[in-house]
Amino acid sequence: MNKIALVISGVFLLGVLFLLFLLSSSPKQEQTQPQKKENAPKTQVIATNLDTPWGLAFLPNGELLVTERQGNVKRIDQNGNVATVATLSKVQEIGEGGLLGIALHPDFSKNNFVYFYYTYSAAGNDTLNRVVRLTYKNNQLSNEQIIVDAIPGASNHNGGRIKFGPDKNLYITTGDAQNPSLSQDKNSLAGKILRVTDEGKPVPGNPFNNLVYSYGHRNPQGIAWDSKGRMWEVEHGQSATDELNSIEMGKNYGWPEIQGDEEKVGMVKPRVHSGANTTWAPSGAAIVNDKLYFAGLRGQSLYQVSLNSDRIYKMEQPLEVKSLLQGEFGRLRDVVLGPDNMLYITTSNRDGRGSPAEDDDKIIKVNPKLLQ
Repeated sequence: MNKIALVISGVFLLGVLFLLFLLSSSPKQEQTQPQKKENAPKTQVIATNLDTPWGLAFLPNGELLVTERQGNVKRIDQNGNVATVATLSKVQEIGEGGLLGIALHPDFSKNNFVYFYYTYSAAGNDTLNRVVRLTYKNNQLSNEQIIVDAIPGASNHNGGRIKFGPDKNLYITTGDAQNPSLSQDKNSLAGKILRVTDEGKPVPGNPFNNLVYSYGHRNPQGIAWDSKGRMWEVEHGQSATDELNSIEMGKNYGWPEIQGDEEKVGMVKPRVHSGANTTWAPSGAAIVNDKLYFAGLRGQSLYQVSLNSDRIYKMEQPLEVKSLLQGEFGRLRDVVLGPDNMLYITTSNRDGRGSPAEDDDKIIKVNPKLLQ
């Protein structure tokens, strides 16, 4: 009888333990369900009511500096509060021109230098562009110094993107200023990608002993570097045939001699273009996890290009351009990678060519892991 009792007691104890296991495991499953990554938002608007924001730059504390084409520099804190830091008085918003690109010095935490590209009116009513450097302290900008001056300008085709590259030199995209022949003139600053030191001097080793790094460009507005230090650029074509180029020092990218699939000895055709009947109107560009993203104005999309194959760089594999967020936010101008590995894009619906909503323009945070 004692053996039977022990068996019964053992069976009862196992049953109790099994019941306790079921009760303890169920709540854990319920708690983990809301933490699934697919429930995270793909896009989130973080700022509204801006006026044609053109460039973005993250401060070390996670706040954003934003340029508005009319000349304002605004600061956006991590709660989405917007404040005006400064208005650059010499900026002239002319057509596509105005206050455009922005870049922080690689040693910003030590020197507090911020660089800007803007359009201005010179003597004789000439429209020109320049790059300047200011000091940012206590949420204020001061001590403007000209770094590169007298870049040809016009109401359209001013380029305007500035970024420090992996070599810590400053790269500047300039448009042809509506004078296509300037793009082929290696002594002109128009229709080029320039490479300068942080003081605006020619970098030793520049191919033509001046500021020019590459030439034959029409209206480049986006540059980015991949994980191997290779430079990519997007630019506006004529009517269509917008371009994505792999940039090499000293190369001629053909404008106005060639466009699209046209070829000419000594000139580099684009790695991919939008075609004769489609336009991207590309602007800012960023690269994350071997994917290039660039903003589309007339295309009203965030475009994605995979760069994850060595065959791409050997020209053995064509590039595929995917259109994302098509029409969701209208015209898109800039895209940058944030310190949180999210993409941040600006709309450009108040630039005179869009259909702005009441709360335009916006800055939108995009989770690249959720883009399809």
